[in-house]
Amino acid sequence: MAIEGSSDTFAGRIRLGMVGGGRDAFIGAVHRIASRIDDHYELVAGCFSSTPEKSRASGADLGVAEDRVYADFVEMAEKEAARDDGIEAVAIVTPNHVHLGPAKAFLEKGIHVVCDKPLTATLEDARALHKIATDADALFVLTHNYTGYPMIRQARDMAQSGVLGDIRVVQVEYPQDWLAEPLEGTGQKQADWRTDPARSGAGGSTGDIGTHAYNLARFVTGLKLDALAADLQSFVPGRRVDDNAHVMLRFEGGARGTLWCSQVAVGYDNRLRLRVFGSKGSVEWLQEEPNTLWYGPIGEPVRRMTRGGAGVGEAGLRGSRIPPGHPEGYLEGFANIYSEAAEAIRAKRDGVAIDPAVTYPTIDDGLEGVAFVDACVRSSSDDAAWVKLDI
Repeated sequence: MAIEGSSDTFAGRIRLGMVGGGRDAFIGAVHRIASRIDDHYELVAGCFSSTPEKSRASGADLGVAEDRVYADFVEMAEKEAARDDGIEAVAIVTPNHVHLGPAKAFLEKGIHVVCDKPLTATLEDARALHKIATDADALFVLTHNYTGYPMIRQARDMAQSGVLGDIRVVQVEYPQDWLAEPLEGTGQKQADWRTDPARSGAGGSTGDIGTHAYNLARFVTGLKLDALAADLQSFVPGRRVDDNAHVMLRFEGGARGTLWCSQVAVGYDNRLRLRVFGSKGSVEWLQEEPNTLWYGPIGEPVRRMTRGGAGVGEAGLRGSRIPPGHPEGYLEGFANIYSEAAEAIRAKRDGVAIDPAVTYPTIDDGLEGVAFVDACVRSSSDDAAWVKLDI
């Protein structure tokens, strides 16, 4: 990836639009910051809210020209595609049930899409979007941001290059406590839509954070899932989606895994943790300490590897910006996804092959994530029966 200050960083910033992410929207601000960290993008247009007045106000807040702030995403896609200086890519940062429509509108105009996860609220919509994206002459990038952390890239290289030997056991967990009480009943915006199955989909914690955990396990190990057995709960009275889940995983080739996601785990903020155990060694990573990777070679003391430190290879160095000992984390992980996407978009712009080192979650990962949620719901409703993904 180009680093800030290099000659190609500033050469032809990618013209970026945004759907959603207006006033009071947390994730929209995260995407805007991430897109600017390495200076590859310039936000020039947007439909920032389903309410035209709020969209205009949000556009004014962000310094977007008034004539490029739109009342709806269909108008935005049509008008931006018709401009010589129209957007080249769009970030979709709406609730889950409003991913398919905007993505379809922009992909069909040849505009690259960077979409928040999960891909859609339903498996039917995910399949439809997968076909649209596969047929389109535009890139589709899904922001599973934890795949952008340098030490996760290091763990992936170690797991898939054979350093750990044959993978035997995978454990991943993502506990939070922010929904331990019925926050949705207070009018809190994030809790309101994330616990509404019409907007979030059938999965609650499974869709919101379980998809992150599942994607991380798949990204690092490269293992393909054979079947899963899930036990889902809604501990908070009246809640319409799960807020806790325990999932057993069977991978092709014989490896086994467990996944726990919870939004009622009192005392935990965002404690995403991954452990991978192979025949020759193990790795362990904790999101709240993202610059450290613990490596346990068989028969030897466990080693602490740090971002940019001794023993870290090219994969782990690729997304690092600053010297070791200076923390990088959540925003930089997002930025790495945007910067990887920028390399791919510029390659498409120039008509050249995309560098094989460019790595980001794709439409395939998105479809699999929604299929994972669907499988968890089906399994739990059948007394935790073993089921396969319905892709």
